[in-house]
Amino acid sequence: MTDNTVSTPDQLRQRFEAVEQRIQQATAACQRETDSVELLAVSKTRSSEEIRALAALGQRMFGENYLQEAISKIEQLAELNLCWHFIGRIQSNKTRPIAEHFDWVHSVASLKHATRLSQQRPEGMSPLNICLQVNTSGEASKDGHSPEELAQLLPAYQQLDRIIVRGLMTIPAPVAETEDPKQSLKLLHILRDQLKTADNPLNTLSMGMSDDLEDAICEGSTIVRIGTAIFGPRNYN
Repeated sequence: MTDNTVSTPDQLRQRFEAVEQRIQQATAACQRETDSVELLAVSKTRSSEEIRALAALGQRMFGENYLQEAISKIEQLAELNLCWHFIGRIQSNKTRPIAEHFDWVHSVASLKHATRLSQQRPEGMSPLNICLQVNTSGEASKDGHSPEELAQLLPAYQQLDRIIVRGLMTIPAPVAETEDPKQSLKLLHILRDQLKTADNPLNTLSMGMSDDLEDAICEGSTIVRIGTAIFGPRNYN
């Protein structure tokens, strides 16, 4: 359960503009085009009203971790035609509703789950965009393929009919727990460059959050997943 103070539209606007400014400054510092990085607003535990307020400012991409909560919001906000990304841990018994409701899934760490998502994606919908999760920090507590495992499995992923492997995703170790906060980000970029082909450029790197978006952008991120810096801190009880 959560106990979050709902942000006012003005608070959301100020934080949203501040994050957009950080992205602009980071891309300029790394000599990248501003539009080469997309902002994914992580709206888990936040209200439909807050999402609606952000949508009014032009934000279209929203990321959710908790399936039932997300489906409720997707249904309530259907008329806004938003782009919904599932970024939470995938469970086998929940692949069907994920396949039926989302446009993207960032947290695919199992060929079994990807196969189920492909089989359960409705025919009337466009193929599901996925990012393959890589455990670049080697933490036992985290999901994700090792770089070596992913290199072996990638061809099997790419043969699935109703999904498109768009790129890679990682969740780095907390900055305070690593000597080089950029190491995981660098590893994902290097891995993508090793695995990409002309037929599948793997042009999406989903990495970077509120605390490290600048480092992620300079290491090649194309989607930064920002929650706290937009919505304010979350209180988990």
